[in-house]
Amino acid sequence: MPTSRPLHVIVVGGGILGASTALHLVGGGAKVTLLSAGTLGDGASGRSLAWINSSGIRSRDYHTLRMLGIDRYRSWQARRPGSERYLRFEGALKWADRGESLRDIFEHERSRGYDTVWVTRSEIAARLPDVRAQAVHEEGAIFNPGEGWIDLPHIIRELLAQAVAGGATVLERVGPADVERDEDGVRGVRLHGGRLVRADRVVLATGADAPAQLASLGVSVPDATVPACLVVADPLAAPVRTVLNTPRVAVRPMPDGGVALDSRWAEESVVRGGNGEFTVPEGTVTGLLAEAAKVLAGAPRLTVRRIGLGPKPIPGDGEPVVGAVEAVPGLSVLFTHSGATLGLILGELVAEELLTGRPAPVLQPFRIDRFS
Repeated sequence: MPTSRPLHVIVVGGGILGASTALHLVGGGAKVTLLSAGTLGDGASGRSLAWINSSGIRSRDYHTLRMLGIDRYRSWQARRPGSERYLRFEGALKWADRGESLRDIFEHERSRGYDTVWVTRSEIAARLPDVRAQAVHEEGAIFNPGEGWIDLPHIIRELLAQAVAGGATVLERVGPADVERDEDGVRGVRLHGGRLVRADRVVLATGADAPAQLASLGVSVPDATVPACLVVADPLAAPVRTVLNTPRVAVRPMPDGGVALDSRWAEESVVRGGNGEFTVPEGTVTGLLAEAAKVLAGAPRLTVRRIGLGPKPIPGDGEPVVGAVEAVPGLSVLFTHSGATLGLILGELVAEELLTGRPAPVLQPFRIDRFS
């Protein structure tokens, strides 16, 4: 009996969103080509704190989507022995600066049924031995037992290894790739050397580059992208298990026993030169290390292993931009600040839309046409 040609989809972007979309497309029978401008995970995924959460005050729709994201990671972990090396749910602790309070956030989280507990300094000392309890605001802190962290480069490699085993083609270091279109919609992707790779559909999962790529196609998306600064420290003698969000530093465990650090004030010190290169003052790096030592038990001495600098993708209204771009038939986009938390669920839902032609209702609030 005759068989129809499989849908050919080009996924542009080698981060968590592109990798997840590619694997889910392959699983649905599509022919997939993934193009990465550089090496896999060297963009926003490589400098993300990668805290898996739906903490704080956000819209109900966004909270629901993030909870689905957490659910998919838990399912992933349950099905894959060994994934606890790079994916953990051991809770997160956050507290305010002196003169401020997190009580309103705590009450909001409780009103949503989110797993949140108010803890005092003495309770922190007994419950979280990796935290220096004396550093916590005297009012106490919020502990979210169900939150966790992921090392994105690890899961990206695993996702794409499975995609390749299923028949996907993955091309790294292809340089800039431009979506090519005609009056009917997308034709494919034009590579830096001029070669056109034809496709039936194209998915843009290019992080901070997405707004400019869309603009070149006549589509406008508000962009609030800021610089990112992630400092990764060498392994510590005493392991850190809890994600910390403190007034001066955020701390996330690394698979090898090190920690990843970032902070709003550190991001604000990043400078982008005329050549597009990002730099950060040495004092920012030493300052992050010092702030981390203050909040970790035993005040450990931290040394730098690497520094990740570059743009942190954030849509103009702070919420994800996901799904079909109606102005360019055949084009879909994934542009979000919360790529770590939403990585698996967004790849799944966008792939399902492309394979079935049916829009996912849960993505309706996050369509690009909300800006029209």
